[in-house]
This record gives sequence, C-alpha cells and structure tokens, in this order.
Amino acid sequence: MNKHKIMEALSIKIKIIDRMYPVKVQPEDETFVRQANKMLEERIRNYQKKLRIQDQQDLLAMVAFDCLVENFKIKKQDISQADMLMQKIDAWREAMEQILQGEPSK
Repeated sequence: MNKHKIMEALSIKIKIIDRMYPVKVQPEDETFVRQANKMLEERIRNYQKKLRIQDQQDLLAMVAFDCLVENFKIKKQDISQADMLMQKIDAWREAMEQILQGEPSK
C-alpha cells in the first residue's frame, strides 16, 4: 500500500460579483483560493467605489488587468533579485578560487 495518501479535492464555492462558482481544490490550496477570492472581491469593491464602474464585465476586466500588471512587477522583481544573487555567488566563487590557488583577492 502506498504510504502517501492522495488527498481528495474539496468542493468549495467562491463568490464573484454576486454569483457563486463551484471550485474543486486540493486541501492544501483551500486557504490560498479563499484568500484570492477575498482579495478579488475587495478589488472589485474598490473599483466600484473609486472609479464608479458598475458594469460587471468592466469591473472584472479592470481587476484582471490590474492583477496581471502586479504579476509582471513581481516577476521582474524576482528576476532582478535572482540576477543579483547570481552575481554575488559568482564573486564569492571567484574569491574562493583565488584563495585556493594562493592568489590575493582583488
């Protein structure tokens, strides 16, 4: 028998602009899905209040666009941080090679 039990997907309902949608999620993802749903509803309310957008399709389009822009920013930041870490690792590697070869560091 397999020691790792495969968890069954949970059936939950999420609400997006007054409509309920059934969603199946893994138990370990349920918290993330519910947090994402809450954040989505908050963004929709903010667009309704700040920009006075009432059309549901326009609201969803603006929120989707906003989320995509935010995603691109995060990815760019992650890439920049990864590049910076790689430069540091390369510098440390070079310094260690010089030390091992008996050369003074720069």
